[in-house]
Amino acid sequence: MKIKVVTDSTSDLPKEVCRDLDIAVIPLNVHFGDTVFQDGVDLTNDEFYRKLESSPAFPQTSTKPPGTFAETYGRLAEEADAILSIHVSDRLSGTLNAARLGSLEARVPVELIDSQSASMGLGLLTILAARMARDGASMEDIKSRLDRAIPMTVAYGLFDTLQYLQKGGRIGRAQALIGSLLRIKPVIAIKQGAVVPLRKARTVSQGLSMLCDLALARGMPQELSVMQTSDAASADILAQRLAQSYPVERIYRARIGPVIGCHVGPRAVGVSVIYGPA
Repeated sequence: MKIKVVTDSTSDLPKEVCRDLDIAVIPLNVHFGDTVFQDGVDLTNDEFYRKLESSPAFPQTSTKPPGTFAETYGRLAEEADAILSIHVSDRLSGTLNAARLGSLEARVPVELIDSQSASMGLGLLTILAARMARDGASMEDIKSRLDRAIPMTVAYGLFDTLQYLQKGGRIGRAQALIGSLLRIKPVIAIKQGAVVPLRKARTVSQGLSMLCDLALARGMPQELSVMQTSDAASADILAQRLAQSYPVERIYRARIGPVIGCHVGPRAVGVSVIYGPA
């Protein structure tokens, strides 16, 4: 049984990983005023972060319509017996519902999965599914593995500023103002579909230490990724610290793309993990 794996661009998967594992990625939209860009297609990460800091208009994001998912499933159905479509948390986006509507007329079975995560939390789960599909696992076995892995998946992030969380409606204006005045760098987690504030760092170095401690606090992860928006140096430091405890060749490196970047802002760094057993 040949199974194709689909995800969306909030997974922040490196293009070479998608190519090697034959993962289809549906790009979501970023709006700067009346101009709409497709995440990773006609707006690169570097272009986005330059626009984010220079544009007077705060960007908005949107999912693709069900027809885009239907077209993707239709194309993949020509060479697949079934499709597994795994997406950003349903509590954070309407993407999964669009995928569900798009799957209604698919010519092959489409299994829809709520990752309950975002960025490389979703990305690592997609990699797990794609590896199993490549190796000939059944849909039942892949879904069973994901059912165990999803509750064990967490994405941690260190933000340079609270203003993008505030503009995106995640926190209140007063909280953002106080955080800016105190120069607080928040550490958050995305787990089981929710954004959860965890700690407050005063410096980047302190925040990186927190991320490292959080990633390894529950033992050796099964899968691990370091992410960044525009601060490659801090991501390098984080990866080096994690490599003291985790095999460096198993650490995925990823850029946080425009859709997630709208909410986390520039100079953000993160680590996503799937804890074992997965």
